[in-house]
Amino acid sequence: MSAAFRCAGASLDRDEPLTGTASTVRAFLLVENPGPWGVDALRDSRLPERVRSGLTRAARAAGVRVLLIRRHARRGAAVDGCRVFAAYADPVSPWLETALLPEPEGLLDLDLAALGAGRSPGLEPADGPLLCVCTHGRHDVCCAERGRPVAAALCESHPEETWECSHIGGDRFAANLLVLPDGLYYGRIDPQQAPSLADATLAGELDLDHLRGRSGIPMAVQAAEIALRRELGETRSGAVRPLTRRRTGADLVADFEAPDGRWEVRIRTVPGSGEHLLTCGAQRENTAPDHQVLGIRRLA
Repeated sequence: MSAAFRCAGASLDRDEPLTGTASTVRAFLLVENPGPWGVDALRDSRLPERVRSGLTRAARAAGVRVLLIRRHARRGAAVDGCRVFAAYADPVSPWLETALLPEPEGLLDLDLAALGAGRSPGLEPADGPLLCVCTHGRHDVCCAERGRPVAAALCESHPEETWECSHIGGDRFAANLLVLPDGLYYGRIDPQQAPSLADATLAGELDLDHLRGRSGIPMAVQAAEIALRRELGETRSGAVRPLTRRRTGADLVADFEAPDGRWEVRIRTVPGSGEHLLTCGAQRENTAPDHQVLGIRRLA
């Protein structure tokens, strides 16, 4: 009997690139909810129906990504109050806020329009980072099989910073780690690597071998940033800043500020090689984009 298909294993077997695959999101609202989580975590949660529907509408209108979060060791356990975080993954000046709401109905009072526009929704400033590991097995089994061991390892080494979270995108790159408020997406993390990656994150360093991209910029620009960092050997998180970008025919040209001046990276996005099942539950094959670096040059 053949083994069940797993999208993460298939992606690894075909050596699919990680770079430029982070979901493009700036505004995040994280809501503590111990679960269980259904296929659609918010819609299928045990939050009151009025809260579920109202929060879904408000977040969609404001362009805010809602994630459910929980502590690894307290999955399914009751919690006192409702811990929420608001994160804005601006590529230059990210920020994080938090509050403990007495009742989940308080979620409907949050100013999500402000959050979506990069302004405070009315919470209190918080220290980061948050290490959010996707363990959403009802959405994709790879997220549970690969994510939960990573969450367990990080819970041991960095208990205050670590949360399990619902679907963040890119199931085939599990285990996936989202670092907020910077919006850093990491993929193909294993339990042995996770603590050292977390240490590097807390020290302001990036792991370029596992970095999928920075969610506050488009996917092609994510790939351009990572390519430039590799060229320069630059892993300090804030040392390379995106500036402008423009289209030139079929190419995207992105400018960056680095410690030694300004740089330009030319990227062309083309269909990847072949069609594949991109999730464990996919019913048909699709082609993923491939971001090709055509050139890197210093401007000044």
